[in-house]
Amino acid sequence: MVPLMFGVSLLVVAAQAQPRRVVAIAHRGEHLIHPENTIPAFEEAIRLGADFIEVDVRTTADGKLVLSHDGKVDRRTNGKGEVSKMTFDEIRALDAGIKSGPKFAGTMVPTFDEALELARGKIGIYVDVKQASAKDLVTHIDGHAMTDHVVIYAGLSLSKEIQELNPKLKVMPESDSVEHVKKLIDGLHPKVIAFSAHDWKPEIIKLAKDAQAEVYVDRMGSTDAPAGWQSAIDEGADGIQTDRPGELVRYLREKGYKKP
Repeated sequence: MVPLMFGVSLLVVAAQAQPRRVVAIAHRGEHLIHPENTIPAFEEAIRLGADFIEVDVRTTADGKLVLSHDGKVDRRTNGKGEVSKMTFDEIRALDAGIKSGPKFAGTMVPTFDEALELARGKIGIYVDVKQASAKDLVTHIDGHAMTDHVVIYAGLSLSKEIQELNPKLKVMPESDSVEHVKKLIDGLHPKVIAFSAHDWKPEIIKLAKDAQAEVYVDRMGSTDAPAGWQSAIDEGADGIQTDRPGELVRYLREKGYKKP
């Protein structure tokens, strides 16, 4: 029989030997081949094994939540105009896939509801709030039973409103600076803090870690590759947002940061 203390010591050593888990966040879905912020892009991210899809939420003139990174529809659809000044029916009539190739012709701008329904039971959602109220966001997320499966990227004021409506939701403010992180920690006690390249600095990361918050960092452009991913992990990243979800997922699995 193994002595109790010896057995506990073995468990501690085994736990320490296991690399921590790092989540892969598909920026706008798999958008290098598929049209960004669309159902085909999200379905591909799920197939590739990503842990989250990042979606950009905006509100139409008649109060519907739709997905669009840009304030205008011009870049990614066959139409022109501002999302906030167009009705849902006007946006729904656009082709959001044709600019990614003929095989995606007819792809519609999705609603936030459609993304939530697709994701439920399959993948988490990283909600980038471009233009939406706290009440609308909480109502739609709760309505799809996704409360425990989203992180919401928002500013301090909106994050507070969301927390007041549903304290269980994970708000994820941007770190920005040492002073700002201190303010975020005092005001929100967030479970997750977001980082981009400009604020990914040891002194800011330490503040987040000391506050028991996970840190999710963007890796785009030249840093969106194995060297950049590993550097982020070595510096404390718990999640990486990428334009190359398939490659990141394979890398994380090979290194033991993600289950096969």
